[in-house]
Amino acid sequence: MTDTTEQNRGTEAEAPTPRRTQVTKRGAGDPGARGRTTIADGVVEKIAGMATRDVDGVHAMGSGLSRTFGAVRDRVPGGTTKSVTRGVKAEVGEVQAALDLEIVVEYGVSIADVTRDVRENVITAVERMTGLEVVEVNIAVSDVKLPEEEEEEPERRIQ
Repeated sequence: MTDTTEQNRGTEAEAPTPRRTQVTKRGAGDPGARGRTTIADGVVEKIAGMATRDVDGVHAMGSGLSRTFGAVRDRVPGGTTKSVTRGVKAEVGEVQAALDLEIVVEYGVSIADVTRDVRENVITAVERMTGLEVVEVNIAVSDVKLPEEEEEEPERRIQ
């Protein structure tokens, strides 16, 4: 019997110590880092459109054709409001965005200065509001608004 008792004591001494698992508290960590935020292309397009229109020397956005269709659409009762995204195309990834803009500038302004100001304003607004890194802003100047030109307004059907 003593042999068995000694064997049991030897087994007890050799028993592994219990493992300790690391317990994390619920809610630990930065609450702002829990989950994922996605930003739609249209959101970035609206921000960029507003930022572009704020720059002096920008007369309008979009090509002549898109501006004409937009003017017709704006006059239809119950139609959509003026499109802020006209002339703006955005590609949005998880952490970066790229933008293509099409603008019409006022006659007499420096196109190089206006496009530089547009880039700076758009990059600042998009990065500040979304947290995305803007990797490029491509700008196509599609027209120059001459002082004597009248605004392109579609002919009204109803008088």
